[in-house]
Amino acid sequence: MFKALLVVVFLAAVISLFSGLFYILRDRGQSSRTVHALTLRVFFCMLLLLLLVYGIYSGQLMPNHPWPV
Repeated sequence: MFKALLVVVFLAAVISLFSGLFYILRDRGQSSRTVHALTLRVFFCMLLLLLLVYGIYSGQLMPNHPWPV
């Protein structure tokens, strides 16, 4: 379930990135929709990073290589 949440947040960040690109090309800088889309992307990326840290800390996600001792 936790990994599915990570995938959903990642896809939301990618969709927000491409919607920002679409708004840049379509509006030619005349509206603030690009800023809103890219602000959402930053939010989703920060949420993804926090979820990854939480997942590793709680043991729900295991890195491929063990931490150096």
